[in-house]
Amino acid sequence: MTDLVTTPPETTPAVVETLPFSRALNAGLRRAMAEDDHVVLMGEDIGRLGGVFRVTEGLQAEFGERRVLDSPLAESGLVGTAIGLAMAGFRPVVEIQFDGFVFPAFDQITTQLAKLTNRHEGALSMPVVIRIPYGGHIGAVEHHQESPEAYFAHTPGLRVVSPSTPNDAYWMIQDAITSADPVIFLEPKAKYWQKGEVDTSARALPLHASRLVRRGTDVTLVGHGAMVTTLLQAAALAEQEGTSCEVVDLRSLSPVDYGPILDSVRRTGRMVYVQEAQGFASLGSEVAATVMERAFYALEAPVLRVSGFDTPFPPAKLEGVYLPDPDRILEAVDRALAY
Repeated sequence: MTDLVTTPPETTPAVVETLPFSRALNAGLRRAMAEDDHVVLMGEDIGRLGGVFRVTEGLQAEFGERRVLDSPLAESGLVGTAIGLAMAGFRPVVEIQFDGFVFPAFDQITTQLAKLTNRHEGALSMPVVIRIPYGGHIGAVEHHQESPEAYFAHTPGLRVVSPSTPNDAYWMIQDAITSADPVIFLEPKAKYWQKGEVDTSARALPLHASRLVRRGTDVTLVGHGAMVTTLLQAAALAEQEGTSCEVVDLRSLSPVDYGPILDSVRRTGRMVYVQEAQGFASLGSEVAATVMERAFYALEAPVLRVSGFDTPFPPAKLEGVYLPDPDRILEAVDRALAY
């Protein structure tokens, strides 16, 4: 009788690169375009220039002017054209140059793009991705540092996501492109130049999954986009003072994956939600209310929120006062622990 030799199953070796957030997005777009010739990119100055933040740099030279289109300065027309292309079987990816520039296209997005599938009783899909650089931290002027996520998360028919790491940027843009539904893809401008590891061999999470970033025992900190880095900074400072903070990255703003959030709150008994956007009628308001409803008996204190103020985004010299920072987060943590 011969010995039985068991051969371990073959596994795909991890391919890990260190890339800035913007280059991870570029790589994700390149891979999506290479895998599906129905993927087309559209936007102001995205071709030869590569976009204001150079996210699409080199893609027109590689895929041609028929698949990477420089558009006129007309956001409503741009999104309307993308809707028509989607009806014709394409998968358009639209770049809005800055967050505050999306509002001329707001009608097309919220009353047409978001509703067409329902209007056709599911017979017509709208695989359109709207890429929007958003948020502060770059010292820009009015209309260049908005956080409009609540408008889109409030609109039935839209999916809304925001990656916070280069690895998520790489995979989430590809998942958004393959979605049959329209996706508002919010890119935190503050992250464009931050580097991180990107595993191009395997995606870590589905598009609409929250992610536990840091373990803790005393308070759960929840946020999205650029605020995840700020939450981790606050958690590190809190640890020096003997407080253990758990951090959850929302990633998907609509739909929201509440599982990891509720699990965390049931462990810690306290939660602070942090966002750059204004606090009134915001995403943080919705998450806070839902956690209060679904984990009330686990809470030792009210869910607290730290946000931008209910004012227009201020001039650059005042953005440090407007945007949540570790000190404001730690003050909320102290209040939560005081109950």
